[in-house]
Amino acid sequence: METVLLTIVLLPLLAALIAGLGGPWIGRAGAHTVTILGVAASCALSVWVLHGLVWGDLERFDATIYTWAAIGDLTFEIGFLVDRLTAVMMTTVTFVSLMVHIYTIGYMHDDPGYQRFFSYIALFTFAMLMLVMSNNLLQLFFAWEAVGLVSYLLIGFWFTRESAIFANLKAFLVNRVGDLGLLLGIAVLAAGFGTLHYGELFEAVAAAPDQTVNLLGAGEWSLITVACILIFIGCMGKSAQMPLHVWLPDSMEGPTPISALIHAATMVTAGIFLVARLSPVYEYSAVALTVVLVVGALTAFLMGLIGLVQNDIKRVVAYSTLSQLGYMTAALGASAYAAGIYHLFTHAFFKALLFLGAGSVIIALHHEQDMRKMGGLARHMPVTYLTMLLGTLALVGFPAFSGFFSKDAIIESVGYAAGPFASAAYWLLVLSVFVTALYSFRLLFLVFHGDDRVDPHAKAHLHESPWVVTLPLVLLAIPSVIIGWPTVGPMVFGDFFLQDGSMMRGEALSTLAVGYTGVAGFIAHAFVTPPLYLAFLGFVAAWYFYIFRPEQREAVRGPLRPLEVVLERKYGFDWLYIDVFAAGSRAVARGLWKGGDGAVIDDGLVNGTARVVGQVAGAVRQLQTGYLYHYAFAMIVAVLLLVAFFVVRTMMV
Repeated sequence: METVLLTIVLLPLLAALIAGLGGPWIGRAGAHTVTILGVAASCALSVWVLHGLVWGDLERFDATIYTWAAIGDLTFEIGFLVDRLTAVMMTTVTFVSLMVHIYTIGYMHDDPGYQRFFSYIALFTFAMLMLVMSNNLLQLFFAWEAVGLVSYLLIGFWFTRESAIFANLKAFLVNRVGDLGLLLGIAVLAAGFGTLHYGELFEAVAAAPDQTVNLLGAGEWSLITVACILIFIGCMGKSAQMPLHVWLPDSMEGPTPISALIHAATMVTAGIFLVARLSPVYEYSAVALTVVLVVGALTAFLMGLIGLVQNDIKRVVAYSTLSQLGYMTAALGASAYAAGIYHLFTHAFFKALLFLGAGSVIIALHHEQDMRKMGGLARHMPVTYLTMLLGTLALVGFPAFSGFFSKDAIIESVGYAAGPFASAAYWLLVLSVFVTALYSFRLLFLVFHGDDRVDPHAKAHLHESPWVVTLPLVLLAIPSVIIGWPTVGPMVFGDFFLQDGSMMRGEALSTLAVGYTGVAGFIAHAFVTPPLYLAFLGFVAAWYFYIFRPEQREAVRGPLRPLEVVLERKYGFDWLYIDVFAAGSRAVARGLWKGGDGAVIDDGLVNGTARVVGQVAGAVRQLQTGYLYHYAFAMIVAVLLLVAFFVVRTMMV
């Protein structure tokens, strides 16, 4: 087992090194061949591990591979924990990554950085596998940072563009804020329980859940609550939850394949995975779970609203990702960890499909991304259109599609959750269903239906994308449609994650599981709940305003213009961070530089001292004339002054 796991992890790393360092010796074809074979082998082995854990005789694996340091009782190790949660993540990451690798052959065909890009995405896959397979928090943190590093390289892949440099710097800085919280949370757990190993940590927490810590002199706080909130701050950065969400839409500056990989299966899912992995710890802090629930529900609703006013096709899908990550986070806050991970699982397929489908449109239109310059593409790009239609139906939660099962499970779980904010969170998620349907079908209608607004030059060469682009779309569309039927029962309502203790199950999901009667019953239940009808209402609204009566948009837009301005400004978060925090910090730094360093230190102390010495020396230098009679005169004057001094002193006595 250990050999298989090392092979799964190291094959993408080896492929990345060969593609990145091979240069002219392997060429472009060699770069994509070696990376695709490496990721494909990791995917096949991951599927074998998942099959063995679920249907075969493989046992849960938890072992240290290498111990590289020990300080007292605290050891720093490289090790693997592979249970059903890990196996699901491994399979999802490698499958989506494989589709992205194949797709990249067509999308990046003419790019001069072709080999570098394949090296980066293979390295990205390696870092994410190390993260999900780790059995301790220190290894997870190193992999967490590696994922962030490669995302920085990929977002700024086209480094000659100012917008790309700004985007990757923004992602880097925002994630530094979150990662500081994660590191502090890990330190609190290590100090309180003396271990970084998951299994040992869970046992120690269960044995002593009431430990407290004095928080900056503000009284005694639950150590677990402090640690969980700090760790969740790290998850907010990586999984782009409010208010640390601002980097994700700008990550669209990277090539479309990496947008799909970041948004679907790798970086943004890391925070969701970590909270689920630490569910035995989070279950001891109702306060931390409430924070998670509120942040997730607000993100799901508010970020979806911004998607309504976006005109860039990739940014609409990006804000959709933010909203769906909010759903996953809300599920975690309701202790419905299985529902959150299940939505991560289904979302990976249809969100990768939507991003790659958007990339197919962008290729066909010579890298045009403004939906206002599209329209009527369905007859020109039937495969892209059909697969994006299926992905859209999964995203909005159309009954029987994969997204329907996972999203409805989350909404119902939050509806059963206890706590002062559970009801408000439930209705925010319900309203988000309408918003999701509205922006999703708005995209579909603007791009593939309605009036033809395509540039004549682009239209003259308009055709379906090559098979290396459409094949991944078809392969992703299949699970987007059917994966929910065989998996929702065991993974959400069954004991799939309970048999080997992968995750805890909260009261809300346990209550919901009691009433689960099967897939058909779950679908039938949707017809007596609000989400299905709100999704249909969103579809009707999009059809009315973008197909049937597009002129009515202006009539509605007038009264809603203040709200539109707020959404276009993204609630002012960019203004706050860029114009207030960043610009304010630069202004303070400039003031310290010019006022403190320049005026006080350089001009006052250093140069000022030199000037005073020079002035004194200049004055004294006037006394050194070189004429003997000047010196004699000075000596006579000095003697007379001394005589006068002693005479006056004698008279006073």
